[in-house]
Amino acid sequence: MRILACVLAFGALAAQGPKADLVIVNGKIYSAGGSRTFHEALAIVGNRITAVGTTADITRLKGSDTTVVDAQGAAVLPGFNDIHTHILSGGLAMEDVDLQGAQTVDELQSRIRTYAAAHPNQSWIRGRGWGYGPFGEGLPLRAQLDAVVPNRPAVMRCYDEHSVWVNSKALAAAGITKNTPDPPNGTIVRDPKTGEPTGLIKEAPAMALINKVEPRPSPADQRRALKAAIAEGLTFGVTSVTDAAGSIADFQAYDLAREAGELSARVHYSLLVTPGFSEKDADRFDAFWKAHPDMPLLKSGLIKMFLDGVIETNTAYMLAPYANDPSTRGKPNYTAAELDRIVQMLDRRGWQIMVHALGDGAVRMALDSFERAAKANPAPMRGRRHRLEHIETIDLADVPRFGKLDVIASMHPVGGFFVPQNRPSPPAGSPAPPVGAWAGNLGPERAARGGMWKSISESGGRVVFGSDWPVATLDAIGRIVGIVNRPTRVGGTDQRLALTAAIDGYTSAAAYASFDDGQKGTIAPGMLADIVVLATDVFSRPPVARTDVAVKATIFDGKVVYRGAGASPVQASAPAGRTVNDQVYSDAQATRGKAVYDDQCSNCHEGGAMGPSLKGDEFLASWENKTMRSLYDRVLNTMPSDAPGTLQERQVLDLMAYLLRANRFPAGANAIAAADELNDVKITRPK
Repeated sequence: MRILACVLAFGALAAQGPKADLVIVNGKIYSAGGSRTFHEALAIVGNRITAVGTTADITRLKGSDTTVVDAQGAAVLPGFNDIHTHILSGGLAMEDVDLQGAQTVDELQSRIRTYAAAHPNQSWIRGRGWGYGPFGEGLPLRAQLDAVVPNRPAVMRCYDEHSVWVNSKALAAAGITKNTPDPPNGTIVRDPKTGEPTGLIKEAPAMALINKVEPRPSPADQRRALKAAIAEGLTFGVTSVTDAAGSIADFQAYDLAREAGELSARVHYSLLVTPGFSEKDADRFDAFWKAHPDMPLLKSGLIKMFLDGVIETNTAYMLAPYANDPSTRGKPNYTAAELDRIVQMLDRRGWQIMVHALGDGAVRMALDSFERAAKANPAPMRGRRHRLEHIETIDLADVPRFGKLDVIASMHPVGGFFVPQNRPSPPAGSPAPPVGAWAGNLGPERAARGGMWKSISESGGRVVFGSDWPVATLDAIGRIVGIVNRPTRVGGTDQRLALTAAIDGYTSAAAYASFDDGQKGTIAPGMLADIVVLATDVFSRPPVARTDVAVKATIFDGKVVYRGAGASPVQASAPAGRTVNDQVYSDAQATRGKAVYDDQCSNCHEGGAMGPSLKGDEFLASWENKTMRSLYDRVLNTMPSDAPGTLQERQVLDLMAYLLRANRFPAGANAIAAADELNDVKITRPK
């Protein structure tokens, strides 16, 4: 009887209700929120989901003007909610020199030199994304920047946004000399012999000396940056973001974008609090929040505090001394008393609080403060949903406290504790060795406790995920794949989450973390129509590598706002005489593949010891009319036992991408070089 009633009710809706503006059919729709129920189709009217069901059911809701998205059996998920970003600053950085992935100081200098030459009228040269690897055991020096930008100030921000590398002109503009004292909680790195600034500035209070003399972006700059940043997120299915550490002044850029109809993502905006924050400051924040109440696209009510720094520079606060420098365990930005004063003041006024806490000492200190606030104050009307950010390492005694205190663990898999900087991923199934400054500074025992999202979740805590963009890419599905497949660290425990749990951390749990769980984060009638359609069914074929999955379409506020390259059949162009019936590789894959080729293949194949050459007509003749699958099997299964090393599946895929580029086959705009292509892509050439 219950089934019959549902059928009759759906029939009445189809007959009497408004026709859908958009339908998704033939999908594997995961509702999220821990649901084990999957649907085939859904309908949208305006910006709300109005029905879910079978494709046959939903098709009856179509009208003559209904937009139809055919998922073709692929997964359909709630739009991703990136719980920790810096959208405005990241968008502005998109126009600066990109230093991410540079392997050597020479490469860093080359990129900066090229950018500076291309922008002769730019008064300051800015960039971001450098890592610690290119500098080996040392640190960035101003002389290295002076060599490529001698006549203008140059400021290069580290990928973690906690250090800047500057040249002599920038130091002079900021008035920083050997006599300039370190500001509280900041460091001007100095030459130990001369006391002169070396060109590295660590942590926000010291970086502010540079920031205050840099040219401010104009409203037009901010508008352009927001549009670019949000558009970037939509390509990854990100329809909601939290902007961490904002200001009342910068909020206006978002509000103007909203008024102009240019805010194509939902933004939860936080305001930065610093040491010394007073009741008068809190009154000003309260007035701001009252003047800007929650709106569907833009809301506030959130505070950001930095309790410590980062592990790579020994500024994260630890319970015990650093392995690389036993003289320090870092220093918190607040005393326990000052932290309690501010947390309790804001908690009492109803603000949600997010605290940056990377080191295990900062994690414990923040949890202690939240616990004391809950005892000191009655619960706010909307409840408490305070958050700890990053949690890169944690003492095991503090793992169950997230659940007991109902504190949200906001975690951002990036950097040393997730993917080692400037190092290839380890072979599938093998332990991930601690490498780089992150693990070296911590030592193996604490490095083994990096990224304990599964342990926190299993002990009753609520875990959500984000990118910390532009520290790392906005690629939500790539991060989910990594969380699901992360190798166990040496000496650590298995922290892999089930695929649905990882998705929940980016959707339903993330909506809870912003007090939006009644509006978004799940796929159900009445919820906001923010949806991502993937290119494959990740539930029947769980992805094991990033290349196994792509975003096919992003729907925001009921409208299709992004279509991936694979959303409809697209013929990739090729040079005359060559055809490619799909988009077969990305430039990033080809770059990685060249490293595999140079390391594993070139000596034999280029030297003629094992013909034929892997480049040119001889290679094409040997591969004529063969599929990607055939080459994959051929390379992976016929590697000689005396080869320099054993190629893993991912390396073979990358190698094939390089060989295609070397033979002038074009890259795809949004390539997926995985199982689908291995089976379906065929390379041919005329007889």
